[in-house]
Amino acid sequence: MVERAHTIAEEVLFPAALDVDAQGVIPSSHFDLLAMQGFYGLAGDPEHGGIEVDFPSLVTILETLAGGCLTTTFTWFQHSSVVRGLTATANLNLREKYLDAALRGELRGSVAFAGAIPQPPRLWATATDDGWLLSGEAPFVTGWGMVDVLQISARDAALRAGEPTGTIVTGLVDAQAGAGITVEQLHMVAAQGSNTVRLRFADYVLPAERVTAEVSHRDFLANQHLSMRRSGCLAMGVAGRCIRMIGEMGQPRLAELLLAVQDEIRDRLDAGLGDPAMLPAARAAASEHAYRCAGALVVAVGSSGILARQHAQRLVREATFTLVTAGRPEIKDNLLNAFGRGHG
Repeated sequence: MVERAHTIAEEVLFPAALDVDAQGVIPSSHFDLLAMQGFYGLAGDPEHGGIEVDFPSLVTILETLAGGCLTTTFTWFQHSSVVRGLTATANLNLREKYLDAALRGELRGSVAFAGAIPQPPRLWATATDDGWLLSGEAPFVTGWGMVDVLQISARDAALRAGEPTGTIVTGLVDAQAGAGITVEQLHMVAAQGSNTVRLRFADYVLPAERVTAEVSHRDFLANQHLSMRRSGCLAMGVAGRCIRMIGEMGQPRLAELLLAVQDEIRDRLDAGLGDPAMLPAARAAASEHAYRCAGALVVAVGSSGILARQHAQRLVREATFTLVTAGRPEIKDNLLNAFGRGHG
């Protein structure tokens, strides 16, 4: 799978990355290829038909694909959470209905959990006799118009002792506008082809038979640590591509120094899996590193690096994108401290 990822990144994704960026459209053939080569099954349990790779290999795959085309990788990568949700759910009928197709990439999905995490939440779930009503907004939903289902999370609106219970309700909904849901297209500095939108819900019906999980807010956040580590791969992929190009621009010594920093940050990210308190600082360091590497690439390329048909300017914008993608307050604080270091 690592070799396949390298081939796809170098022969398909990177050669098309400037067009994807300029046109704001990911060719459907990119996703078809990833499905055909088994990448939609990476997050699945082999017992259920998934493809097993060890974690270092998964990191390499994600970094490699992101270094080929961040937009494609960011969009495809949302599907992995849908697969994990279906694999782990106690809703066996839902798993039976969707998991096999999801592992093959015949059914494609995305996620929307940002509305459930903040305090106060942006998206609430109100219990009914046969399911839940969702109201509020999901501020960033990727892949709209390209995916079939959306795994959405909302906070239970029920009160206990005058306070919300904190339960997070997660389920699958069809990824299409309809009764109780409106769509606002977002315009971003990078990865516009990801078709990221804001969804607003007004008493949108989530039937009980499509609920995948109900967990405490604490447990939900604990499960986000692995997601934070994986999102760091996007930044590291952008940085890795910049470092390669810096070396190709006749700056091998700088490339060597930046690669050493990259290896150290990767070690910190891995260590954060065992010590989650370390993870926000390591995740922030990954994006700061990508931002610095992209800036260094522009300087190495020279004035032509800011032209529209240059990878350098694209990678600067994509590095900027990773500064806030899958962000958390603690990551933001670490980044601001890093940018202010030595200036206060």
